Amino acid sequence: MGQAIAARAEALGAQVVGGIGRDGAFAGPYDDAMALAAACDVLIDFSTPDALPGSLAAAVATRTPIVIGTTGLTESDHARIDAAAADVAVLQTANTSLGVNLLRALVEQAAARLGADWDIEIVEMHHRHKKDTPSGTALLLGASAAKGRGGTLAGLSRFDRMQDGPHDREEGGIYYASLRGGSVAGDHQVILATDGERIELGHRAENRSIFATGALRAALWLAGRAPGRYTMGDMLGF
Repeated sequence: MGQAIAARAEALGAQVVGGIGRDGAFAGPYDDAMALAAACDVLIDFSTPDALPGSLAAAVATRTPIVIGTTGLTESDHARIDAAAADVAVLQTANTSLGVNLLRALVEQAAARLGADWDIEIVEMHHRHKKDTPSGTALLLGASAAKGRGGTLAGLSRFDRMQDGPHDREEGGIYYASLRGGSVAGDHQVILATDGERIELGHRAENRSIFATGALRAALWLAGRAPGRYTMGDMLGF
C-alpha cells in the first residue's frame, strides 16, 4: 500500500515526503517518526494493530491529522483512536475504496426498505495471506445493513453457523462467509434474498491502486480539519 500510494500521489496533487516500511526502515530524509509526522500535512497509516499506537502517538504529539486504513483492530485499538481524535482529525476506515463506500450506502438503503424476511448474507474473498476474518470491509457492510435495519453490528451479526451444530437460520440475522486463496485483492458481495427473488450488491477490487486513490483523496480532504473522528462517508458527503 505504501508503494501504491507513492505511485498515485503526484497525479492527485499530493507529495510523499517519507515513510516507514513494515521492517521499521525509513524511506526519505526523515529517520524518526516524530520528525516525519511534523513534516507532513497528513499521515496515512496502513500498518498493523501493533504498529498503530506509534502512529497515533506521532500524530497527537505533532498535531498532524491521520488517515487510518489498518484492519483487524480491536475495541482497545478503537479506544486509542477515539482518544487521539480529541486532539487531531482522524479518518479511520477498513476500506478506502470509493466504490466500496458507495456500496455501503446502497446496502444501508436496501436493508432499510426491505423487511426481516429478506435474509442478508455477506460473502468476501481475499488473498491467501489475509489473516482476519471476516474482513474489515465485510464488517463495514454488515454495520451498514444493521443500521438500515435499526440494529447494531454486534446485535445482528452471526459469524459461525456450525458453532452450536446445524441449526435454522435466524430471521433478521446478518451472516458472513470468508474465502481465502490466490492473490485476490478483495471481492465483496451482499446478498438479500427472500422467497422467489434476491438482490446482489457487490464490489470487486482488481488492484490495490483503488485503495491508494481513496486514501489520498481522504488525506487531501482531512488536511486542516478540526480534531474529531471522521469517516469516508463524511468525505463523500453521505
